[in-house]
Amino acid sequence: MYALVDGNNFYVSCERVFRPSLRGRPVIVLSNNDGCAIARSNEAKALGIAMAEPWPYIRKRLGDAGVVALSANFTLYGDMSNRLMSIAAGLGPRQEIYSIDECFVDVAGIRGDLTARARKLRERLLQWIGVPCGIGIAPTKTLAKLANHVAKDADRKPGVNYPHALARVCDLGALPSSDLDAVLAATEVRDLWGIGPRLSAQLTDEGVRTALDLARMDAAVARRRWSVMVERTVRELQGQSCIAFEDAPAARKEVSCTRAFGEPVTTLAPLEEAVSEYASRAAFKLREQGSHAAQVLVFIHTNPFRTWEKQYSRAATLPLRRPTSDSSAIVRSALRGLAQIWKPGFRIHKAGVILMDLRDASVEQGELALDEGDERDTPRRARLGAALDRINDRYGRGTLQLASAGLGGDARDWTMKQQWRTPQYTTDWGALPMAGS
Repeated sequence: MYALVDGNNFYVSCERVFRPSLRGRPVIVLSNNDGCAIARSNEAKALGIAMAEPWPYIRKRLGDAGVVALSANFTLYGDMSNRLMSIAAGLGPRQEIYSIDECFVDVAGIRGDLTARARKLRERLLQWIGVPCGIGIAPTKTLAKLANHVAKDADRKPGVNYPHALARVCDLGALPSSDLDAVLAATEVRDLWGIGPRLSAQLTDEGVRTALDLARMDAAVARRRWSVMVERTVRELQGQSCIAFEDAPAARKEVSCTRAFGEPVTTLAPLEEAVSEYASRAAFKLREQGSHAAQVLVFIHTNPFRTWEKQYSRAATLPLRRPTSDSSAIVRSALRGLAQIWKPGFRIHKAGVILMDLRDASVEQGELALDEGDERDTPRRARLGAALDRINDRYGRGTLQLASAGLGGDARDWTMKQQWRTPQYTTDWGALPMAGS
């Protein structure tokens, strides 16, 4: 039995904790460079604002609707996520963090009323950190995802698709079979976990329009006509658990840092600064998960939406001499790749660094360096990287960095636009909110 705990409109909810005046108002959180909507309050959704809709279009279409746009504050959201996950872990003995605002909790074998236990957890989250959430409980992960969708939909639109009794906390495992069938019949197949738009269209063309239609399909037929993934979804809807529980997140197969620039870059020097910073951030992520990279990919491109401008897009992949997580070695390689693909005369809109062919760092550490210029992590360089990470963690990202990243800080033209970012209330002493006297 699984429970899925999911923060409601998480980014917006985090902002409202520290700005109660935003409650009841249409609020959206924008992506990097304040480009498009990546989180919407229920009030914003009611205005028809779509996920990933560009902010200029929203402002033009709903200029007088009182929409509040905020720049993304990922430092705040990450810290609030850690708090949410630590509290949610009390629901059961094992937890799998699925995303920044979602986690599965294994509740098998827990005695008593699971719905009542989940409601108490929800109240605790609301009281302790101020973030509302939906909780779905079911025998499989796919059904738990569906139960969470039901809990949120029934709370937002009571009685429209699902009964209000299932709002906020929905335990599909406790429903009689007839009531479960009614929930499945009220759910469009496109709303199921793992069913994307293209697959949803294919299933609909074959007459499979609801979750109940899919649940009644023969699993072997689903595999033969579509894929093993669809077969797995069918079995999960039928109550057979097919998706394993992961106590620890799997290591990423690639690590990347990519950004669009606040202003187009037309010369090499600022581009070198940006690529140096992105490569350093990617190296930090690499060390966080205990991996080494064997290849570095660097890319640049112009803005494809500005069709009246000359377009340019190039990428280069360079092998590292030895797999490493050393920032200096990775930055050197990224800058060599940039030198290969740079071409003057274009307005570069975006750049990025992707670290590939990842290896377990513990396996690599036992090998000795071949010579002074060897790029593998020696114990001295590993200690240097760890010290760098500790200092930046304590005093703020960018406190120490490689010289090639420049010294301009957030004043550099290529840094992201974040015109409406709120303070980092929970991680910066200088940004602590003040209570009125």
